[in-house]
Amino acid sequence: MNAWRCTICQYEYDPAQGDPANGIPPGTSFEELPDGWVCPVCGAGKDLFEEA
Repeated sequence: MNAWRCTICQYEYDPAQGDPANGIPPGTSFEELPDGWVCPVCGAGKDLFEEA
């Protein structure tokens, strides 16, 4: 699974770590994130991420 980077603030979503603070368990790929998931740093939507 590849990491994805926010093009606004450069936050990197790492599937191995997930986003536990927002209910996303480790091992969740970027593609499996819910449509409503947003960058936990700046609030950007998934459409503003690119593969790292």
